[in-house]
Amino acid sequence: MDAADFSAVLSEVRRFVRERVVPLEAEIDEKDEMPAEIREAAKKMGLFGFALPEEYGGLGLSMYEEAQLMFELGYTTPSLRSMFGTNNGIAGHVLMVGGTEEQKADWLPRIASGDVLASFALTEAEAGSDPSTLTTRAHLDGDEWVINGAKRYITNAPLADVFMVFARTDPDAPRTRGISTFLVPAGTPGLTVAPKDHKMGQFGAWTADVYFDGVRVPASALVGGEAGLNRGFGTAMGCIAHGRVHISSLCVGMAERLVDESVEYARTRRQSGKLIGSFQLVQGLIADSMTDYYAGRATVLEAARAFDAGTDTKIGPSCTKYFASEMVWRVADRAVQVHGGAGYMRGVAVERFYRDARLFRIYEGTSQIQQVIIAKALLGEAARG
Repeated sequence: MDAADFSAVLSEVRRFVRERVVPLEAEIDEKDEMPAEIREAAKKMGLFGFALPEEYGGLGLSMYEEAQLMFELGYTTPSLRSMFGTNNGIAGHVLMVGGTEEQKADWLPRIASGDVLASFALTEAEAGSDPSTLTTRAHLDGDEWVINGAKRYITNAPLADVFMVFARTDPDAPRTRGISTFLVPAGTPGLTVAPKDHKMGQFGAWTADVYFDGVRVPASALVGGEAGLNRGFGTAMGCIAHGRVHISSLCVGMAERLVDESVEYARTRRQSGKLIGSFQLVQGLIADSMTDYYAGRATVLEAARAFDAGTDTKIGPSCTKYFASEMVWRVADRAVQVHGGAGYMRGVAVERFYRDARLFRIYEGTSQIQQVIIAKALLGEAARG
């Protein structure tokens, strides 16, 4: 995107987030629902397709541009980003990376516009950070695929119009080589979405289990056509690598907000007749959080540059996801500490962000999985003993 145009997009999004969404954060958290007017505004701004190609109605942002956009979106409740993040990220990228031209032309324009909400159905009860062990299966019956299994914690599942479903299509193949991806529209007979989960945080972003009981889809639902058969795992990993940089950027935006909340509170809160900002131990907490934020921002931007260049699409995304998710958790913890007892009270922004931030160390691969990926990539055979 032209630099001037991109700067205008960032300015518009920043104004939208800070003037329209931030004032609604407490309401979104309390009601566990994103207001319809915010959803419509996001659609009009093109936020459902910012990472999708322009030829399909998206904004076509690079990873480096996307990271900067996510800094702005991360400044408020992460449920805002979750509303359209899957369309841009792991679900939309399934089609970008592995779809046929017909599938892209059919689905991507509707996904980019927000007319279709997509879900990425990979995680299972016993297949989370290591999806190669998934047990959902699909077999060919005539000219239809029949899917049986269950998925867990699927983002946007209660609202989704289409599910990108990963299922084992060759049970005899090595774990990572016998998985395929299917486009399954909501409402397909045999597809059931459970009641939404009641989570610790990130209210307004809905997740739920999804069940497939003899779900039948045409052969054309196989992502990538015949060429995509048993190649779903590689598609998923490519999508998740992008998602890790994406989530890292969101963590940086949240860290900025937490630093701002901490600074403002320390500037105005008095204790023992003094502003708490005059206490050196409080100053230390704020300085540590600013340093963490600064390092996280630099790390994400470097990982985004390398991702765009194609020079690092594995170690960089894992490193930045590991660092940024742990970083924002430290910053959130310090923000509550700066606020003291007030930081433990519902209705105070840092209490809400503290709950919200905890998830980042888990999804898109836990911190421990990132450690394993990084170490194995560096050590090679030595990591196997």
